[in-house]
Amino acid sequence: MTKVAPIDQRKADHIKINLEQDVRSALSSGLEKYRFNHEALPELDLERIDTTLSLFGKKINSPILISSMTGGTDSAKTINMRLAEAAQECGIAMGVGSQRAAIEHPEQAETFQVRKAAPDILLFANLGAVQLNYGYGIDQCRQAVDMIEADALILHLNPLQEAVQDAGDVNFAGLAKKIEEVCKKIEVPVIAKEVGWGISERTAKLLVNCGVSAIDVAGAGGTSWSQVEMHRAPDEFTRQLAGTFVGWGIPTAESILNVRKAVPVMAVFASGGLKDGLDIAKCIALGATLGGMAGPFLKAAAISNENVVDMMKLTMRQIEVTMFAAGVGTLEGLKVKKLVKI
Repeated sequence: MTKVAPIDQRKADHIKINLEQDVRSALSSGLEKYRFNHEALPELDLERIDTTLSLFGKKINSPILISSMTGGTDSAKTINMRLAEAAQECGIAMGVGSQRAAIEHPEQAETFQVRKAAPDILLFANLGAVQLNYGYGIDQCRQAVDMIEADALILHLNPLQEAVQDAGDVNFAGLAKKIEEVCKKIEVPVIAKEVGWGISERTAKLLVNCGVSAIDVAGAGGTSWSQVEMHRAPDEFTRQLAGTFVGWGIPTAESILNVRKAVPVMAVFASGGLKDGLDIAKCIALGATLGGMAGPFLKAAAISNENVVDMMKLTMRQIEVTMFAAGVGTLEGLKVKKLVKI
């Protein structure tokens, strides 16, 4: 019988693999199929472009989300703190990685606790939804939120990752009812998030019926967690199984449209293969509320706080220049700006 790696080792493996290996999906995000109409006379002052918004009672300076990545190891603590400090400086939202490691090993909680470095940011706690079928309930969900003083709770959905992972948790039966129960009982908004294979229209409708307050589509086009699991597979069988699904998933652009079709009015977070502020602006125009990036911020945070701040400021400026050149002065205007499909 294969020995299963403990959670902290798995988290360390995930960071190392994401930094050192090519774990991109074989699919693209689909965003390259869209472009904005350029306006040579925008009738706008670039310095007065407004990218602010309010979400879950917090003001955000730009529609950027540091997507959930890590926690549970010493290296993750450093990364999370650098991300949080930069998010505080720039006024953007942040999610932490799955907190299961800290629920089961309380000494790991400090690797997620970034609130002291970022007292004002919109901050999301995170647990795997499937754990609701493995003994977790409202108490553990509240524990995750309280642990980091979060403004909302992400329940992430990763059936394919669990299916190709050595000894993964694969019982997703009856999970919608348990997600619904959490949504009814917990005191903060619940966000349902895929981890890189997108959201179908069917799943979006199911999640809305559960009572979630937002959906993070996390579409195909960025990090493929089946590829990550392929690199840490303990044997050839598991390696080949994981490698099969490098081209699986619903691209990010398509996923946004799926959710918008299923539920026209809801906060939608777009992540999965977003490279820059131009991609985030395209996602907003397709119907998203925030655009999330993980890999680029992880690589910057592995170097220094200054690198993360520089990347955030560049991304913010890219959004502003996109809006300026497209002739729209506000995010609401961007949402009605029609993209041209190439």
